[in-house]
Amino acid sequence: MQTQQPFQTFLDEHRVPVLGFLRAMVGPNDADDCFQETFIAAMRGYERMNGSNPRAWVMTIARRKAIDHHRAGRRRPEPREELPEQPVRDPLPGEDAELWLAVRELPPKQRGAVAMRYAADLDYAEIATALACSEDAARRSVHEGLKRLRQTFESEGGPQ
Repeated sequence: MQTQQPFQTFLDEHRVPVLGFLRAMVGPNDADDCFQETFIAAMRGYERMNGSNPRAWVMTIARRKAIDHHRAGRRRPEPREELPEQPVRDPLPGEDAELWLAVRELPPKQRGAVAMRYAADLDYAEIATALACSEDAARRSVHEGLKRLRQTFESEGGPQ
């Protein structure tokens, strides 16, 4: 029987890619909350985890937490009498804010695949496991997402 590494070691090993993925999926303001929820869920299921691909396992949890976050946002009431204010923030170091705003506009599967590939640096096999699809489908989702992003940036000089 194989023994697992301590959870803190697991957390330290996967912190950066998971946080990068969540920043791309839900934005930097909500990423910390989703990150905490992801690792709380991971801690609860850690003993039962199949150790063959731990990064894909935790990215699957992170993806589900990002989906839950977006679903919860749709249930929140929006004020009708005033226009919503656009949040203003400085981009994080090395972050292209306009690009990641465009990524957030992609369809969910493409958004997840692009974020896992470029924000979390997962390979296509890990993306496929996290998205519960084939490696070819993961590769296609990344390709289609990048194609849409190129079209967005080529038309009228940038994202809408």
